[in-house]
Amino acid sequence: MCDNKNPGGDARAQIAAIDPLELATKHPEWSASVPITPMQKKSVLALFLLLAVAVLIAPLGTARFLIACCTLFYMILTLYKFIVIRASISPNASMNFTAEEIFSQEPRDWPVYTVLIPMYKEPEVLPQMVKAMTDMDYPADKKDVQFLLEEDDRQTLNAARAMQMPQGFRIVEIPESFPRTKPKACNIGLNIARGKYLVIYDAEDMPEPDQLKKAVMAFEQSEEKVACIQSRLNYYNPYQNILTRWFTAEYSTWFDLQLPGLAALNAVIPLGGTSNHFKTAVLQELMGWDAYNVTEDCDLGVRLVRAGYSTRMLTTTTWEEACSHLPSWIKQRTRWQKGYIQTWFVHMRRPIQLLQEIGWLNYLHYHLLIGGVTFSVLVNPIFWLMALIWFVFRPSGVAMLFPGPIFAAGAFCLFAGNFVFVYVTLLGCYKRERDSLLWYALLTPLYWVLMSISGWRAFFQFFRDPFVWEKTQHGLTKKSRAC
Repeated sequence: MCDNKNPGGDARAQIAAIDPLELATKHPEWSASVPITPMQKKSVLALFLLLAVAVLIAPLGTARFLIACCTLFYMILTLYKFIVIRASISPNASMNFTAEEIFSQEPRDWPVYTVLIPMYKEPEVLPQMVKAMTDMDYPADKKDVQFLLEEDDRQTLNAARAMQMPQGFRIVEIPESFPRTKPKACNIGLNIARGKYLVIYDAEDMPEPDQLKKAVMAFEQSEEKVACIQSRLNYYNPYQNILTRWFTAEYSTWFDLQLPGLAALNAVIPLGGTSNHFKTAVLQELMGWDAYNVTEDCDLGVRLVRAGYSTRMLTTTTWEEACSHLPSWIKQRTRWQKGYIQTWFVHMRRPIQLLQEIGWLNYLHYHLLIGGVTFSVLVNPIFWLMALIWFVFRPSGVAMLFPGPIFAAGAFCLFAGNFVFVYVTLLGCYKRERDSLLWYALLTPLYWVLMSISGWRAFFQFFRDPFVWEKTQHGLTKKSRAC
């Protein structure tokens, strides 16, 4: 589509003719192009007015009611975590293929596989990415590797064109337009994809060499409705500092326990931003990703379920670089949490229709996974502050907010609930064989504070600047690989 030195005129014309905003253009009700609809604004405003009136009329009763609701939410979330983790040990939680099973497939005609690699101002990781894709154990003539590079990123473009790209690799120049997001670039790559299957890798990714073959086998052995195979993600720099240790513990829990548990429950799965493998035709049918959603992966996971498709987990790992710089981590987590807010509002525009399309169980999964994550990081600081004030000062005012039953339930959530969340993190580290991270996992409540800081930042940014994409800085790792 584009050679290494100079992109052809035909390729430029083909790319220029692509509408990367097709979803927002044809189905604006599925897109975050309008972050919150007028009806949703009126509903939120009415809720705040109702609460304001209730506080004026009965401040103590209103406060007790809100605390009781939050306490019930925490109890449900704790039980939900137990159910999901328990489901993760199910035989159908994750598909697994041994080296012998892969070898037994040979010789065979493997299908063409498209690999999308969106990059922006990252020339330093380009050689690593080319090597990682070259090392993939997949026929060279069946790889369609696209480096999606923005036309104003001359540094990365020049570095890519100066390299001798292997067979099947091409540089796709993305025209500058609004919004400046990863999904917009991926939509262009999707429109010119040559493969039967398609996967996205981030610029610093190091997937296991046999991942593409495993994904093909997973699709071939799955039901027709399976449109996505999600690989596991983890980090190759877990011991760089305490932040990368916490981040690795979180990912070990999320991708090795929680997502397999959700797959076993046939639940809606918020996809990871990378290493999700798709049937190209299905992805094109769904008009790709929402270019306005800054967690386009999470949104796509919901849209797959709404369209009648499902996702399976695959036991293979892509190694990434954990963000080791706190300000960069805050920006990255802000984007993720803002995207969850966007996704929740988009799919709640017609809540009855959503319920009819995905069913009661997935409707509950959706609210606990998408809405619940955001709600918990926002309200956590409030309860932490009240607990701190109570233990330090013992004021009577705080005690009045927690009558007997609510106090008992709140105490259960404070001690048993937090224990469950920490224990699950320990299980994730143990399952991933990161035993040296267990001690740091005990300190994850401090990590939760950082999540709440970024959560509140995401909340305000959603209303102020919903489409800004705060890019994660790569190339900060001290060692190239420490798996």
